[in-house]
Amino acid sequence: MTRSEAKQDELGGLRQELAAQRQALLASLLVSAWVVEARDPYTGGHLWRVARMAHALALESGCAPREASRIAMAGFLHDLGKVGIPDAILRKPGRLTEAEFETIKTHPRVGARILSGHPLAELVVGVVHHHHEMPNGLGYPMGLVGAEIPLDARLVGICDAFDAMTSTRPYRAGMPIFKALSIIESELGRQFDPSLGALFVRMGRDAAFDAIVGHSDEGIPLQHCPACGPTLVRTRTVRAGDHLGCPACSARFVWTDAVQDLRAVPTGERASAQELEPGLDRAQIEALVLDWADAIAGPE
Repeated sequence: MTRSEAKQDELGGLRQELAAQRQALLASLLVSAWVVEARDPYTGGHLWRVARMAHALALESGCAPREASRIAMAGFLHDLGKVGIPDAILRKPGRLTEAEFETIKTHPRVGARILSGHPLAELVVGVVHHHHEMPNGLGYPMGLVGAEIPLDARLVGICDAFDAMTSTRPYRAGMPIFKALSIIESELGRQFDPSLGALFVRMGRDAAFDAIVGHSDEGIPLQHCPACGPTLVRTRTVRAGDHLGCPACSARFVWTDAVQDLRAVPTGERASAQELEPGLDRAQIEALVLDWADAIAGPE
């Protein structure tokens, strides 16, 4: 081996080591965001759904695949700051009071502070900090107007709002897709970016999001506790006979073979502490890291 070839091998090894380190950093962020979501028994799969819709919208709007992956990654991390929201508010089954909502509104700033100094922060911090801003200036935390809001934050904000509208809560059923799209259309230029919002509505009416709404992963629909309503999330690794507990009422369920899928069937028992603990969906995290590897690769 020549000296030049040895040097190339050394550089190749360093690049691989750096890529592995960046993937480990991304995985740690995704795990943190997933754990925050797991604290809320009513929004299972929200981060995955927002990421998937953001990726589709970014591609349709003309973003290169690498940029679309970055935006999807930011969509998964957008609620990172909810780590600072007390469980009594985050897990509240009813509508929030005005004071509680003011507390919720602190999460974009908290998320931006958490990311401060993180090696991957520049890739996602704009979305984390500004996904609740609105073109009319009535959003938060800074009341930015129009193009002052980062483009990726405007994009993720649409996906976030749409998922909130189409997701079921204890005090209301999720809206049908067509109704949520009509609301977005009625708020173009006020709550939502006019061009991105119009594109999102067109995609939704063409069924682009039908396989995402009501799911927590690719091909895995959410299920619900018949007693109290919270979502029951099935991970990729669950098998028939495995048990889980409802995170709100502690009812025990068993995953049972259906015709083409697994169904959560109540056992009439109370779940154990272990069954109530939301296990980390490592398979999903690993798949997302691989999906977004190019987005964190750094300059060529």
